[in-house]
Amino acid sequence: MRLIILGLPGSGKGSQSKLISKQFGIPQISTGDILRRAVKEGMELGDKARSYMERGQLVPDALMTELVIQRLEKEDCQQGFILDGFPRTINQAETLDDLLKEKNMALDSVLELQVSDEAVIQRLSNRRLCSRCTADYNLLSNPPKERGICDQCGGSLYQREDDREETIARRLQVYHLQTKPLETYYKDKDVLRIVDAGKGVEEVSSEISDTLRSLPRVASAKG
Repeated sequence: MRLIILGLPGSGKGSQSKLISKQFGIPQISTGDILRRAVKEGMELGDKARSYMERGQLVPDALMTELVIQRLEKEDCQQGFILDGFPRTINQAETLDDLLKEKNMALDSVLELQVSDEAVIQRLSNRRLCSRCTADYNLLSNPPKERGICDQCGGSLYQREDDREETIARRLQVYHLQTKPLETYYKDKDVLRIVDAGKGVEEVSSEISDTLRSLPRVASAKG
């Protein structure tokens, strides 16, 4: 199964991607993973990407998409993959389509996790991370037993800079401007599936599971 998962920051893409990966036995892949792996393995494209990163510049769309394709050609992606939050622009999507076509690959579905801006602000502004073991907490839905202290290792909890309300608002603005148009792009290709991500993690996971099991290639594999 080849899958793209889209959604606002804080919509649950990472959490749901991990659950899908475990359930269907396919790797979850993010742009961060791709860049780190390409640089670590000393790939030519990784060296090119690093030159932009070291200058504090964004990696160009064409280069980023080529890195994605090279990652998708790895052995662990032969039975499928989940692209977590990529592509982020129409230009990236078009380049990805062209390269997938060249590699004789086809997407099975694009999931969009829909949740309101207000819910995202509430979720992210209440998120706290452990400075020692990186455990993830939410002051509303999953608070630590002792305020400011990690349940698992006793480390201190902190709030990421990009989880502050003013920063979240800017991230949402960028998403609506650059990434939201992908909804129409993939809807026109008849691969978009909308999932209500405003519910609990288990409810959302169940809906995603039902949606994916109904896809033609997945259903035929079961049969």
